[in-house]
Amino acid sequence: MQSLPITRILLAVTLAVPLSCASTTGGSGGSGGGGTCPEPSSGGASSAPDFTLADIDGNSFHLADYLGQDVILLNFWATWCEPCRVEMPHLDRMQNDYRDRGLRILAISMDGPESLSRVRSHVSRYDFDLTVLLDAESEVSQLYNPRRAAPLNVLIDREGEIIWTREGYNPGDEDDLEQAIICALGPSSSPAP
Repeated sequence: MQSLPITRILLAVTLAVPLSCASTTGGSGGSGGGGTCPEPSSGGASSAPDFTLADIDGNSFHLADYLGQDVILLNFWATWCEPCRVEMPHLDRMQNDYRDRGLRILAISMDGPESLSRVRSHVSRYDFDLTVLLDAESEVSQLYNPRRAAPLNVLIDREGEIIWTREGYNPGDEDDLEQAIICALGPSSSPAP
């Protein structure tokens, strides 16, 4: 008779784990979004910490140069992360659709020194038009993504406030992300036909 409560606990944990992999802060939680803006992050928005990282060409990128003018999406990913690789073409499309309206997507690779060489070839192979930054020492991950969840998206508004986050990726999540981006960009932010 002791096994029944344990079975119920295991079932509850099993059902809760997949939900946590796609948790949101400030999102509607459902797919599709229905054209409404996500709610602000619970507890209010927080300021995005500044950082400097090298891009895949060795140039320094300073977040502070863009805070206060662009809507910024930080996407934490890695070459070993299958959901990250599936999500990346959607991010590339959004960057191209909304660049002229002030969107800047920063794809921050969490690949360590042992797999860093794969980042450039991955980005080149698919011809992504994203700013790809290297965080091999996990300096920026410690600020925004201490659990090193992959993928993790962090949306920063034009005032430099973190307004939306999403951990994990499932097909259809790109719709919620795009809706959050449209809301952050403001009126007339639908992609050009």
